[in-house]
Amino acid sequence: MSYMMKDIFLKACNKENYDQIPVWFMRQAGRYMASYRKLREKYDFMQIAKTPQLSSQVALSAVKELGVDAAIIFSDLILPVEAMGAKVRIEERRGPIVEHVVRSMRDVESLRVVDPSKELNCVLEGIDLTLGGLEEGIPLIGFSGAPFTLATYLVEGTHTRDLTNVKRLMYENPDVWHELMGKLTEMTVANLRSQIQAGVHAVQLFDTWAECLSPTDYKEYVFEYSRKVFRGIEGERVPRLHYARGGANLLKLLHETGGDILSVDWRTDIDEVWKLLGNGVAVQGNLEPAVLFSSIPNIEARVSDILRIAEGRAGYIFNLGGGILPETPVENVKHVVDYVHNWRRSS
Repeated sequence: MSYMMKDIFLKACNKENYDQIPVWFMRQAGRYMASYRKLREKYDFMQIAKTPQLSSQVALSAVKELGVDAAIIFSDLILPVEAMGAKVRIEERRGPIVEHVVRSMRDVESLRVVDPSKELNCVLEGIDLTLGGLEEGIPLIGFSGAPFTLATYLVEGTHTRDLTNVKRLMYENPDVWHELMGKLTEMTVANLRSQIQAGVHAVQLFDTWAECLSPTDYKEYVFEYSRKVFRGIEGERVPRLHYARGGANLLKLLHETGGDILSVDWRTDIDEVWKLLGNGVAVQGNLEPAVLFSSIPNIEARVSDILRIAEGRAGYIFNLGGGILPETPVENVKHVVDYVHNWRRSS
């Protein structure tokens, strides 16, 4: 499929002029959609993520039902970690569980950087099928977990907000920590490159657990690795989005890692991003996901607050400040899409 940069999402990513504000949602395909729940009656999450026909079906269904301006591959950030040799299972409402955690140099050495074209071929085949089903002008976004977030699962065994074991490893065994982060960085670059070569039009790096770090620790133990990821795919010439949940205290550092678009969560006032980093920075975000449970007038008011600040700025993409929550009313999500698209004509 040939893309001529007509779509508003890529125009916003490249800070070009566009007629409407583009909108898509993190986790726009998932449990809140009836079509997805129907699939889950037959298959578990990992079966869907690893079966190209199913993962593409889920990604395409979300775009068609919601009317968003971009698709995102249906996968999981834990797949590259599993491919590296970690034993992983997914538990409902708990997420990924790593059975044998990484705490020593020997544990790190047991992990291997693999060829995504072989070990993650299910993702690449899913990309190909998804691209074949998209309407012209709708780009496909690939993604990966950032090295730090992948490390948190390997060291903690699951997600936890205090990250005690991660921080102990950083402070007590920095050599082990840096060796682990180096491997994860190499794997992340390979993963994103393979997705780009398979045809995705943009990629997003998710650093879900960066919120647990102070700026000092982020700079010493994480910053250089995220920067290496963005530098590693710089020559691929696709927009690079960077999302860090709860990263208000890290905005300058996140921006300096080198991504093209900074995706911010709902705990950051979006105008503060431009005040801190300058008006030329491309930004994505950042409605509180739980607002989608409220009344239509309240949803419109909260969306309007964001759009009034963002309208007229080059390089703005509307999104939530996190993923769509389970049980979110689908009709409210659709309403937001229509409201954002009609913003210039209705206000």
